[in-house]
Amino acid sequence: MKNATTVSLQQIKDSHMPYRNANIRHKEKLTRVDKLALWITTKVGSMGFFMLVFTWSASWIVWNTMAPIHLRFDPYPAFVLWLIISNMLQIFLMPLIMVGQNLQSRHSEIRAEEDYLINKKAELEIETILVHLENQNKLILQILAHMEKEQKQ
Repeated sequence: MKNATTVSLQQIKDSHMPYRNANIRHKEKLTRVDKLALWITTKVGSMGFFMLVFTWSASWIVWNTMAPIHLRFDPYPAFVLWLIISNMLQIFLMPLIMVGQNLQSRHSEIRAEEDYLINKKAELEIETILVHLENQNKLILQILAHMEKEQKQ
């Protein structure tokens, strides 16, 4: 706390740059491809997408097992076309999901950095306030001691 004695509140305000919204900083750094990856990650990581894939898969299997034989395009037990499509989905979506997660991780790092800077500033301000309070306590004690001396005289 000793180095806080020489720091005034105005010096604290002058020494720190204004903080920016971490969300805005993150969005400003995104390229179009990054925005696309985040959009895909957001959509693929939703229950709506899960329900779509689940419904499509169930429909595919039911159609190819229950439909009239001449209308089945991938009859049981083949399902080869469905396996190819599902594997292609996995092959393309997994890297995109990972890219999106990396971008979201960078966003978290920016927010953590901003939080750290704000916490650092708050700590310095608190130390300065504590030093001022200690000085006020000393002054109050001196005034009380002086008043006691006057009353005794």
